[in-house]
Amino acid sequence: MSDDVREALAITRSSTIEDRTVDITTTGRRSGQARRIEIVFYRFEDSVYLSGIPGPRIRDWLANLAADPHFTFHLKHGVVADLPAEAEVITDPVERRRALAEFVDEFNHRHGSDSPWGVAVLDEWVEGSPLARVRFLETD
Repeated sequence: MSDDVREALAITRSSTIEDRTVDITTTGRRSGQARRIEIVFYRFEDSVYLSGIPGPRIRDWLANLAADPHFTFHLKHGVVADLPAEAEVITDPVERRRALAEFVDEFNHRHGSDSPWGVAVLDEWVEGSPLARVRFLETD
């Protein structure tokens, strides 16, 4: 992985939403077709994660990754790169709480209490947010 890509992935609490916004391409679990969406990523400890606000049902992208963990992580702001990756969907409540506590804190710091998103509540995120850890694959 090149230094500029490492730097683009080294987001911090003060990183802008643009810095955190990427596309991912998954394989549709039923169709087998490539599915590309825009999403934000987070860092916790030394890992990159995909997550989002809680929802009433599993996100299609997360279901796709559960069926086939191989996907492409597309950097698109500043550094442009298509990174082959694998996802590990995180279901263990203790592990979810540990990572999501940091993400909820960052989310609330970025958005503030007057945001149209409202204040993020950790228990709601643990219960209903998508969460997958990203492992980047080495390329030749």
